[in-house]
Amino acid sequence: MTAVSKEWFGEWFNSPYYHILYKNRNLEEAQKFIDNLISHFKIDINHKVLDLACGKGRHSIYINKKGFDVVGVDLSAESIKYAKQFENEKLHFYIHDMREIFRKNEFDVILNMFTSFGYFKTEAENEQAMCAVAAGLKPKGSFLMDFLNPHKVIKNLQPFHEKEIGGIHFKIRKKLSDDGFIIKYIEFSDDGRDYIFHEHVKVIYKESFLRYFSKAGLKTIQIFGDYDLNPYDKETSDRMIFVTQNAE
Repeated sequence: MTAVSKEWFGEWFNSPYYHILYKNRNLEEAQKFIDNLISHFKIDINHKVLDLACGKGRHSIYINKKGFDVVGVDLSAESIKYAKQFENEKLHFYIHDMREIFRKNEFDVILNMFTSFGYFKTEAENEQAMCAVAAGLKPKGSFLMDFLNPHKVIKNLQPFHEKEIGGIHFKIRKKLSDDGFIIKYIEFSDDGRDYIFHEHVKVIYKESFLRYFSKAGLKTIQIFGDYDLNPYDKETSDRMIFVTQNAE
């Protein structure tokens, strides 16, 4: 079995197998969500947007095609290397750890979409990341955080399932750890080698996010429960989508 790095996301997100496993994610749904956001919040064409934890840049690219000035950042060097082929005058990608400030007071809108948070081991790191977000916003700038709804995910947790993608048979196990992480183990074989990776996503409830935002100086404006921007309900909503504003 291959070794797993101390910070699991550093290795797994750089792996080509991560992109194979998730290549069928619903792009149409993601684009509809972005369109809804732009329409609902009347995001101006002159606004500068940061896509935080952008992966291979598919959302940044779509937002840029609609005329926006977009920067995408991600910890995965491989993802950023791929995304850079799409750069233009108003679209740029950089390797960056969200726990650190990227650029101060530069962005009108910062997006963190599709559960690209909850990877860190400590509350201090979560708070540090949120403070870094606030530091990157212009005065009255907006931050949108799209996270899983922990109540529904835990209730419907599927302990085991299998997927066949790109000729690779993935065996996927999930559990809730004693320290409050949803852990996904991904096992497969390819080209005569056996692999095992894992994902850790912290179970973070609404109250904790509200505390992170408040500590960072971000005011919570709205909480949606899905990509159609319906109100959040902890029992029925698929997502937990926070819209916040820099208090400064």
